[in-house]
Amino acid sequence: MTPLARTVEVSKHYGEVRALDGVSLEIHAGQLVGLLGPNGAGKSTLVNLFVGLRRPTKGLVELMGGDPADPRVRQGMGVTPQETGLPEALKVGEIVDFVSSHFPKRADKWELLDRFGLRDLAKRQVGGLSGGQKRRVAVALAFAGNPRVVFLDEPTTGLDVEARRALWEGIRLFHADGGTVVLTSHYLEEVEALAERVVVIGRGRVLADDTIQAVRGMVGVRKVSLSAAELPDLPGVVSSEQVDGRHQLLTSDSDRLVLDLVASGTPFSGLEISPASLEDAFLAITAKETAGV
Repeated sequence: MTPLARTVEVSKHYGEVRALDGVSLEIHAGQLVGLLGPNGAGKSTLVNLFVGLRRPTKGLVELMGGDPADPRVRQGMGVTPQETGLPEALKVGEIVDFVSSHFPKRADKWELLDRFGLRDLAKRQVGGLSGGQKRRVAVALAFAGNPRVVFLDEPTTGLDVEARRALWEGIRLFHADGGTVVLTSHYLEEVEALAERVVVIGRGRVLADDTIQAVRGMVGVRKVSLSAAELPDLPGVVSSEQVDGRHQLLTSDSDRLVLDLVASGTPFSGLEISPASLEDAFLAITAKETAGV
């Protein structure tokens, strides 16, 4: 099956910074794919390549079998970038009309506004909206041209819990009708709530491409924080660092680590155990990749 979007050994450099490093990825029709990783992992760069806003330094990028920079190809996709600027003097309904007029297949305005809970804002000027309301409008506009594939870069930035879940439902409805969605997020819960397939990005590389269950297992580490003069070698430590004089240890088995620590006779204080942040988890995964584990 021909993928709707793909990269083949793609690298992207910004001067000395290597944002992507040999990424090969295929997105097929009907998939809802989450690009998951910490800030700076390369997720936004990958989206920008798919939608034609950037060119790769090396490798091949295709969108619906063509060049993502070709306006004819781009008519089949929708996008909400991480940062958007909307004309503040226009009303929400006017912006939807304006954007949809650029596509051969226009979405029904009122159906679109209903899908994302924006009908009551149709006659409001954008300049009078809250940041979260503006973000919902920006996401809705990605669907204004009845696209085959939609790319959403951190779609729920600035949204409260209720607005985020309403937006999730709009995305699910599009997908249920056969639409293809690629979204980036550093929120594990968001990708878990939406995606069927998860692509883990870290340090510009694909670290995993699998189901939610498999990826959840990869990032199932916990953080153990404590004060001690020095620590012995402890089994099961994925990574460790000192922050503000405290040892920060990442481990897949915090109970075992504490038992081993007590058994070693090492004096310590201020023990805290908490779920690792997603960034911590992916740094740990990257460390294991680098070490060849």
